[in-house]
Amino acid sequence: MTTPQLVEHFFRHEYGRLVAILSRRVGVEHLEAVEDAVQSALVKALDSWTTGGLPDNPSAWLFRVVQNDLLGQLRQKTNRTRLLEQYQNDVIGTAEAAPAFLMSSEVQDDLLRMLFVSCDTAIPVESQLVFTLKTLCGFGTREIALRLFISEANAYKRLSRARKHLRENPLRIDQLTGDEHAERLPAILKVLYLLFTEGYLSFEGDSAIRLELCDEAIRLTTILAEHPVGQTPETSALLALMHLHVARITSRQNASGGLLLLEEQDRSLWDQQRIKLGLDCLARSATGNHFSRYHAEAGIAAEHCLAPTFEQTRWDKVVECYRLLELTEPSAIHTLNRAVAVAELQSPEAGLAILNDCQPPTWLVGSYLWAAVMGDLHRRCENHSEAARFRESALKLAPTKAVKELLCRRLDGGS
Repeated sequence: MTTPQLVEHFFRHEYGRLVAILSRRVGVEHLEAVEDAVQSALVKALDSWTTGGLPDNPSAWLFRVVQNDLLGQLRQKTNRTRLLEQYQNDVIGTAEAAPAFLMSSEVQDDLLRMLFVSCDTAIPVESQLVFTLKTLCGFGTREIALRLFISEANAYKRLSRARKHLRENPLRIDQLTGDEHAERLPAILKVLYLLFTEGYLSFEGDSAIRLELCDEAIRLTTILAEHPVGQTPETSALLALMHLHVARITSRQNASGGLLLLEEQDRSLWDQQRIKLGLDCLARSATGNHFSRYHAEAGIAAEHCLAPTFEQTRWDKVVECYRLLELTEPSAIHTLNRAVAVAELQSPEAGLAILNDCQPPTWLVGSYLWAAVMGDLHRRCENHSEAARFRESALKLAPTKAVKELLCRRLDGGS
């Protein structure tokens, strides 16, 4: 790995660790000072390591630079004398032990604590996601805006909303009670799910950038799943669906970057080791009586991964998972997907009947997804005029050129 690549790696993986470690010691109300110190240290690393080579222990080097920068900031605040004294006794005195400390399991505990802070239920979900991307994944505001397809001003506004809440409602990261952990766990799973789907389901952006979001979601979910507080069936199911989806991600595009339908994908490119990881997680999730949306979605992903070919997919199992998903978390998009699976299991007429019997919300009717499915089912039913009408609508609503090309192949009867 080259020096620039290593520095970039630390921007992604050391940032969150350092922020989590130091925020627990000085308090999350001083998070911005911590982030400034970490950012400054990473900039210094970029300059120093590029010109002078890597230190023997890059993690320890970063830790010492960050703590020195943070001390400098705290010394400038005369009203933080007590905090500075406490911080010096707690952390600075252990500077020589930094290499061992940074490799200890305590670091993962700090990351986990920070994840629970990020997902305070009093903070709007969209702000939780931006805050998590910033503090635990090391993304800058501009990068967050790029990844979430929002304006930089909007990303900053969401981040500021989360920071403001933490400043006004200071909480020591290690003071959360068992009940508070349990209360925040669903929000954490939701944010991790959103983080992953932002990477996996988006049809826009650089594919390397999107995969990086998936990797960050899996990294944080793995930390959660390995800790007693997060060892729940829902966490295992969420981790399962992440692994099972990522196992197929490299086959979703052709050599020129065009999107491929599931039936067009080269299944020999699927990551079998990753599939095994996903299936192992899915097996661990099968405990207790609670069934979550993550169980249903992981089950659907497993069926696709296990099918030797598209035609040999156990569509009855897929339909049943979608039915359970609708019961667990009702949504018109789940009904739309069940109709697609029913069309494969029974007939396009049966799939179309499901959609004709439902009343989709305005947001779905106005999306290319609804028009594309309706157009495809009408085409397969040989309802030519309806198929042409929905085809025109789907192509008009397609968000990108790549999606439009994929729809043309599907709606014109290609495979």
